[in-house]
Amino acid sequence: MRDERGVVLLEVLVAVVVLATAGIGLVELVGTGLRAERDARLRESRLATEERVLSAMTLLNRKELDQRIGRREIGEFIVDVQRPERTLYRIALLQEQSQQVEDLVTVVYRAENKP
Repeated sequence: MRDERGVVLLEVLVAVVVLATAGIGLVELVGTGLRAERDARLRESRLATEERVLSAMTLLNRKELDQRIGRREIGEFIVDVQRPERTLYRIALLQEQSQQVEDLVTVVYRAENKP
């Protein structure tokens, strides 16, 4: 009977270690999920702001767009306005941290001014 007590104690210790390991894994999994959710919310908020800036840029007339051709900083973003053709304007939004990646891009048509 005495020998069995030691075995039972050993089994209980092994069970506690297994449960602790599983618990640590679960806590890490929950933490990773919460970080991913936070990052997604931040990205969604940033995209909403970019969308508002892009919408404002698309409302500009031809003369105003001509004045903004090139790259300019607007708040935390960089706006790149190009005119690939006489009546088309390409507007792209980039972030300051990654200026090679365009987050949002649109093309708008503006008729030529008649003399």
